[in-house]
Amino acid sequence: MKRILVAEDRPSSRELICTVLDSAGYEILQAVDGEDALHKARQNLVDLIILDLQMPKLDGFGVLSALRKDARFEATPILALTASAMHGDRERALEAGFSAYIPKPVDLKALRSEIQRLLES
Repeated sequence: MKRILVAEDRPSSRELICTVLDSAGYEILQAVDGEDALHKARQNLVDLIILDLQMPKLDGFGVLSALRKDARFEATPILALTASAMHGDRERALEAGFSAYIPKPVDLKALRSEIQRLLES
């Protein structure tokens, strides 16, 4: 069973994503902010990480940067989620090292297919 870490500070968004992933048969770990996400990623083997870009304590870019410096996470797919989808944000996220980018409100079908694509590649 594939394990996914979901880092999202808004409980309603986190619950929605986790419900969708749980129903698809994934094991879910939840993080409530950037520091929590870093801690849980380092303590658990995960197959994929979903990061909200705007979180307290450490934003998604900060978490990504710290994880990519750790050899254990060089090849781990990391998906960016953001509500502030402005022109150029997708490119900036991908250039920073994110594997994929999904704007909010999240299209659940697109999220499921992107996760499947990332886990298969």
